[in-house]
Amino acid sequence: METRAIVEALLFVAEEPLTAGEVAQLTETSVAQIEEILTALQHELADDPNRGIILRRIAGGWRLYTDPEARPYLERFAATERAARLSSAALETLAVVAYQQPVSRGQVSEVRGVDSERALQTLERRGLIFEIGRAPGPGQAVLYGTTNLFLEKLGVNSVAELPPLADHVPPADIVDALERPFRPESTSSESIS
Repeated sequence: METRAIVEALLFVAEEPLTAGEVAQLTETSVAQIEEILTALQHELADDPNRGIILRRIAGGWRLYTDPEARPYLERFAATERAARLSSAALETLAVVAYQQPVSRGQVSEVRGVDSERALQTLERRGLIFEIGRAPGPGQAVLYGTTNLFLEKLGVNSVAELPPLADHVPPADIVDALERPFRPESTSSESIS
């Protein structure tokens, strides 16, 4: 079997990005030759409109992804029962961990306003977050951070590439209008001033 075919097969079955060094070691080929094969394959897939996959250098390695133009069909598939999705609670929890890491369960729960233990367990079981240490002080709470799988699923190389939160926060006047119904009514002395 040719080296290129072996590289394609490895990329197809890999559950996380493969480095050129790993592929070179597995194929008993030089890293330079593997880099050349990977780069050529990346260009071939990107230039062929009849292909549904692309090859990207991501999270320190190489991985096959679906072509972005296939998105409507993938979304349709994701809406089926066969596609396992994260709950909104798990997604909220994942966002808190991603932007606040290292973060404890208590801190996540405080941000979300509800207990987040179950969501954290789900995310840890799916390999999206992991225990990165313990907080100093009493109790030494477990601190969580995101994994390379998380980066890979989002298609970024690091959490620094996540969109800034400020881009998703509404202006102060809108936040005020949304919060107003939940505030206690003002007293008559407050309304005089």
